[in-house]
Amino acid sequence: MHEPPISKKKPAFSKLLLIFGLAILLSAEGYFGYQLHQLSEQQEQIKEDYSNINNISSGLFSVEQWRDKVAGIVSHQIRDFTLSPKQKKDLQKEVEQIIIALIDKAEALINKPKKTIDGKIKKFLVKSFVNTDNFRKKAPSLSKEIIAKVYNPKNKKQLSKVAMSKFDALERAEFLDSTVAATKAATEKIYKKYGASSNEELNSKLISSLSQIRTATYNYSFAMLGCIAIVLSFWWILRKRADLYGTLFIMSLLFAFILLFIGLTASMIEVDARIKAVDFVVLGEHVVFENQVLFFQSKSILDVVRVLIAQPAVDAILVGVLILIFSILFPIMKLSATGIHLLSKKKIAKNRIIRYFAFQSGKWSMADVIVIAILMVYIGLNGLLDSQLKSLNIKSDDLNVITTNNTALQPGFIIFISFVLYGLVLSTILKFISPHESH
Repeated sequence: MHEPPISKKKPAFSKLLLIFGLAILLSAEGYFGYQLHQLSEQQEQIKEDYSNINNISSGLFSVEQWRDKVAGIVSHQIRDFTLSPKQKKDLQKEVEQIIIALIDKAEALINKPKKTIDGKIKKFLVKSFVNTDNFRKKAPSLSKEIIAKVYNPKNKKQLSKVAMSKFDALERAEFLDSTVAATKAATEKIYKKYGASSNEELNSKLISSLSQIRTATYNYSFAMLGCIAIVLSFWWILRKRADLYGTLFIMSLLFAFILLFIGLTASMIEVDARIKAVDFVVLGEHVVFENQVLFFQSKSILDVVRVLIAQPAVDAILVGVLILIFSILFPIMKLSATGIHLLSKKKIAKNRIIRYFAFQSGKWSMADVIVIAILMVYIGLNGLLDSQLKSLNIKSDDLNVITTNNTALQPGFIIFISFVLYGLVLSTILKFISPHESH
């Protein structure tokens, strides 16, 4: 940009008008950014709660879940136990054979030689008054009566109670386990937090909230980008007003700072791997587990830095410090230095440190590298998870497993990459409008 003659017509008024207009736009961008930041944190918290409630350790690998599902099947199987006429006939024959075998066993014991007087008397009395042949003849009717007794609704109900008592004992034993008790307490806390009384009700509420938040976050993201587009359009509209360059540039820097802050603090990537459904047959009935979360993490750049620095390993701390310096502090120093260079007198503007950060620090800044790295991590991780989860998919008559990969880039990535591109544009503009540099 070549500096045209400065307009003499009310320059102060023009600057005030420009500052006022951009201040309103800056406030709008700040509002959109604040809402995006809040929604990003809210979304992360809701998804954390969702993953905790639906974690595979609380579902497919939970003794409590298995107890409830199997108990229901056992109760149903006993309560609704039925046999076909052929099965009844076969079972009756089996019972009849068992009765006859018991009679034979008893008769053999009675006929066994006795050495004592008492034993010989008992043997004599039994052989005199008990006719085992009559019992054998009654075996068919006895077996029929036994089958009828089993099929009696009252007896089936009692049998169901006996079976269920074993599961009740298991439930009482579970509460002795501190881990299970802690899990139950955490679950109840989440239920209370969202005003839900069951997993189904809670999941319905969380999914509905996440859908609304997702739409809102993208709307705020695009609104922020719209503000930046308007700022850049001002540079084109006012390209012949050299007297407004300084004001416009400083205001542009404030827009960049907001982009940087939101880009650093909002979630950039979300890793979500889960088993969508596990369906298998137990005792002829289907047992289904849905939305079993295998792994979930949602991180911003600042989150990554905090996690790395908190690690005990020296190499992890070093990487965290490098990201902090070159991807966070350097961009902040660069933006600040460009403003100081443009507004200060020649002596300060020509200071080596100021000039270095304003014009040369870009080659050391890793903000653009971070953008590419996150994109490559997303592509690689997404492909790896797809491959691994597909290997878990099973479809057969007795077992069906369906997996899903919900890994995705988040609005924070859009904002941060927008900051990087916007920063490059501002750096180019500064080279043309700086009064202390030869163009």
